[in-house]
Order: sequence, then structure tokens, then C-alpha cells
Amino acid sequence: MRKKLFKLMFAIAITVSISSCAAYHSGTMANSAALNSNNFTYSKMNLQGTSTATYVLGIGGLAKESLVNEAKQQLLASHPLKDNQTLANLTVSYKNSGYFGLFYRTLRCTVTADIVEFK
Repeated sequence: MRKKLFKLMFAIAITVSISSCAAYHSGTMANSAALNSNNFTYSKMNLQGTSTATYVLGIGGLAKESLVNEAKQQLLASHPLKDNQTLANLTVSYKNSGYFGLFYRTLRCTVTADIVEFK
């Protein structure tokens, strides 16, 4: 009886540890500029800004809107916009990595964009 209980507990521990190290990706895309005529040029492409939130027992981190804003501010801090420039082809993606079941997880937000310059 004790040996069966030990095997059952071992199987549950292995199942929880394997299934808890999961990651998923999701994202959205929105245009911030009207690029329907030939009055612009691409100044820089595929720029990225990231932000991360950590949750312990489901507590901590920031709301998704705050993560997006922080990632966008990082992108703009490293690549400031000049006159007649704007962000285009803006993409927001998330990567959720969970460790040890629901005890600890991280959420990473990445904002990717191009800078276009209007003539």
C-alpha cells in the first residue's frame, strides 16, 4: 500500500512539474498611420521594446495595458521620433511563461514597430 502511494505521489509530482513549464504567445497588430499613398519612406524597421511582469501566487506585475505602455516607451526612448515621423505596423505580442504551476509566472510584452517619415 505504501509503495503504491509513493508511486502515485511521484507520478503527480512529475505531471505537475512537466505541465507547469508552459509558454504561450499571443499578439495583436494595429496601424497608427495611414499609409495608403506614396508620400512616405521607411526610416527604420523592426524596432522592439519590451517589458516584463512577474507574478507570485497570482499577485504582482502590471495590467496588460501598463505592460504595453512600458514597452512602447522603451521603444521610443531608444529610437526617438523626429519631425514628420510616426510609428507604423505596430505589433503587440505576449509571452506567458509559467513555472511551478500557479506559484510563479512571468508575462513578457514586446512591441514591434516601423518608423516612417512623411515627405
